[in-house]
Amino acid sequence: ELTSALVHLKLHLFIQIFTLAFFPATIWLFLQLLSITPINEWLLKGLQTVGCMPPPVSSAVILTKAVGGNEGIIITPLLLLLFLGSSSSVPFTSIFSQLFVTVVVPLIIGQIVRRYIKDWLERKKPPFGAISSSVLLMIIYTTFCDTFSNPNIDLDKFSLVLILFIIFSIQLSFMLLTFIFSTRNNSGFTPADTVAIIFCSTHKSLTLGIPMLKIVFAGHEHLSLISVPLLIYHPAQILLGSVLVPTIKSWMVSRQKGVKLTRPTV
Repeated sequence: ELTSALVHLKLHLFIQIFTLAFFPATIWLFLQLLSITPINEWLLKGLQTVGCMPPPVSSAVILTKAVGGNEGIIITPLLLLLFLGSSSSVPFTSIFSQLFVTVVVPLIIGQIVRRYIKDWLERKKPPFGAISSSVLLMIIYTTFCDTFSNPNIDLDKFSLVLILFIIFSIQLSFMLLTFIFSTRNNSGFTPADTVAIIFCSTHKSLTLGIPMLKIVFAGHEHLSLISVPLLIYHPAQILLGSVLVPTIKSWMVSRQKGVKLTRPTV
C-alpha cells in the first residue's frame, strides 16, 4: 500500500506544498492585518503555529476513507522558528533530538515489532482504535488542564470568540480553495484525489503539534495561550469534516459516474 501510494507524486507534492508552504505563508499575511485588532497577540501567534503544523495521520485519513477517497518532523519546527522564533534557551539540536525520540523512534520500534507479531495481531485484533482515541482524548484533556489552570493566563472572551470564528472561516476557505484548485480541467486529479486533497491539505495535527510546541517553546510564559488555537482547530476540523462528508461523498459519486459515462466504448 505504501509503494502504491508513493507513486502519486503529484498528489503528494500538492498536499505538501499547500499545507507546509501556502498555508503558513497565507496565515502570516492574514495575521499582519489582524495585528492591528484588539485580539490577544499570543492567540494570534497560536494561529501561526496552527498554520505551521503538518496534517494529522488520523482524522484526515478517516474522513477521506468515509467519503471513499484516495487515502494516501522536520519542516514544522523550522517553520515555527522562522515565523515565531523561540524565547527559550532550548538549543536547536536539542529540539530535533527530542522530536526524534518522541515521534520517530516509537514509529520505528512499532514497525519492527509488528513484523514479529503480525499474525498474532490479525488473530486477536486488539482494540488499537479505541486505545489511540483514548490517548488522543487524554492529550487534549491534559493540555486543556495545563492551559486553563494557569493562574497567569490572560484570555478574554472577545478574543476567544473571534479566534473560534476565524478558525472555522480559515478551514472553510481553504477547503473551498483546494476544491477549486484540484477540480480544474487540467489539474490531472481524480475525484478521489480531490477528496484526499481537501482533507489532508487543510487539517492540522494536534497529537504531534502539542508535544512539538512544548519542546520548541519550552519555558515560554505564554505557551498556554499559544496552544489554544490548535486545541480549538483540531475538534473544529473533525466536526466540520464530519458535517461535510455526505455532501462531498455525493459529489464524488456523481462525478465518478459522469467520468464513466463520458468514456468512449470500444
